[in-house]
Amino acid sequence: MGTITFLWSQSAKAQKETLELPTRDKIEAKYKWNLADIYADDNQWEKDFKWLENAITEYKKYEGKLSQSAKMLKECLELDEKVGTKLSQAYNYASMSKDLDLTNATYQDMYDKISTLASKLSAASAFIKPEILSIPEEKLWEYVNNDSYLKIYKHYFENILRMKPHTLSKNEEELLALASPLEEVPYNAFGYFSNADIQFPIVKDPEGNDVQISHGRYYAALESTNRDYRERVYKGYYKPFIEYKNTLSALFTGNIKGLIFNAKARKYNSTREASLTPNNIPLSVYDNLITTVNQNLEPMHRWAILKKRVLKLDELHPYDSYVTLFPSVQKKYSFDEAKNIVIEALKPLGEDYIKNLKTAFDNRWIDVYETKGKRSGAYSSGTIIGVHPYVLLNWNNTLDDVFTLAHEMGHNMHSYYTEKNQPYPYADYSIFIAEVASTLNEALLLDYLIEHAKSKEEKMALIEKNLNSITTTFYRQTNFAEMEKTANEMMEKGESLTPDKLCKLNGELYQKYWGLAMTVDEEESYSWARIPHYYYNFYVYQYATSYAASQALIEKIKIEGKPAIEKYLSFLKAGNSKYPIDVLNDAGVDMRTPEPILAVVHKMNNLLNELEQLLNEK
Repeated sequence: MGTITFLWSQSAKAQKETLELPTRDKIEAKYKWNLADIYADDNQWEKDFKWLENAITEYKKYEGKLSQSAKMLKECLELDEKVGTKLSQAYNYASMSKDLDLTNATYQDMYDKISTLASKLSAASAFIKPEILSIPEEKLWEYVNNDSYLKIYKHYFENILRMKPHTLSKNEEELLALASPLEEVPYNAFGYFSNADIQFPIVKDPEGNDVQISHGRYYAALESTNRDYRERVYKGYYKPFIEYKNTLSALFTGNIKGLIFNAKARKYNSTREASLTPNNIPLSVYDNLITTVNQNLEPMHRWAILKKRVLKLDELHPYDSYVTLFPSVQKKYSFDEAKNIVIEALKPLGEDYIKNLKTAFDNRWIDVYETKGKRSGAYSSGTIIGVHPYVLLNWNNTLDDVFTLAHEMGHNMHSYYTEKNQPYPYADYSIFIAEVASTLNEALLLDYLIEHAKSKEEKMALIEKNLNSITTTFYRQTNFAEMEKTANEMMEKGESLTPDKLCKLNGELYQKYWGLAMTVDEEESYSWARIPHYYYNFYVYQYATSYAASQALIEKIKIEGKPAIEKYLSFLKAGNSKYPIDVLNDAGVDMRTPEPILAVVHKMNNLLNELEQLLNEK
């Protein structure tokens, strides 16, 4: 509000200059991506695009012939590797160029072209895995053992063979492929409803102005210090989800029915097994997370009690769960200040990590500032074969921006180390471990900022941020994972999932996780109807497991020093050379055991102890 008041005191011309986003030519080069590291110009991209187009016919030379000889198999994989490398570069160049200005028709067209071509190349190369499966195993291993190039693909072949029991005949696979668009209908329909068709009510803001609720305004309102406003927005936000509960429950259950169909068709015992098996994640990992968290809900209950006390509330409601206890603490950070803070915070990861981090900072791997037409949010490009990864930001000088930088650079360094140390078939990493490096960086940053806080208020605000991070990334995602598991199991047993049943299950879980200090509003029981992650096929548990793994790794680094750092760097370098559960195990974290989960529990208890002590000193 202060900024708006200030702008109104200026001339109309000055207002326009201040409010309009800058164009890219106004931003210093050092704060912009250097995409020339991929292609010197668009003409180079066009050359690779044409080469990739011609590669579609090249695949036909090998179709139906992979079992003939090791030479034929090797040549096909060499072609596939060359295609994958050029496609990685061409796709990312077009995608990132587009994201810098979404109004630029040239790059939108390039992106559309390469996306279409990628689908065609995928279809052209679809014969490779089924044909490898058709080679008698003894013959395949003879090929591998007698060829140095094919030896590199040993784990790749092992993984294909592991999935053989769930790979169907050619005709059956074609039928499943034809059915796959139908299975996407529930998620697509939910997406259109939630993002386009939904009509949220209008409520009064704290100044008495009419405000139309939106997704963004809902989350912003939950952080407002005006409790009546929080409640108005919270209750208003849920109105359309409650009104359309029958439609949304049909979509929710329709999605599960699609998963059940696929699981049965591919001879899995459950939808959960069908989701976890491709990454070779034991079901015990999922069960261990839920069981151990359920046995250790006390920190969440303590946090609810503390919030209720500090906010001086007779009743704590879900719309009170995100408001800060320390609203007076605000600080601005320039990007250059944030770089230095992140470097200092990540020094426990060792000299090699910091050297590569500085290389990214100093060589324009990051596009920093918000500009006209630029895509919102932040992301890391992931692995770009033969190049380095990039990071997109939209810097606004906030503390959250500093954490976003640390988070995305975690992904960036993970992709960098993987690509530099792994051959083509393993130069990426599983989603199961994707959030480990990012959340580890955030945790180190939090520890550093808390240690260097300049006032008691600042320290308490940072501890609160840490507690909120554990709440949302660990406990809340486990809550979702338990809901998803239970709902799927109910339907697999033949039970119907009516809106009332979903609300009962959802409300009871929310109460269990937050404890009796939380008064659960009816609206909260409908959160199943608004969470898109329930359509992601057992995805959310990985947020919690990655977070737990990162906390366990930090403790090892702090206690053991160099040996733990070396193991962590090996983790970053491993890519898909092993199954993700084994990559983590090599780093010293076994997600099949309760220890990593308990590391988060202990951390939250320690943070609560520290915060309570500081509050008592006030």
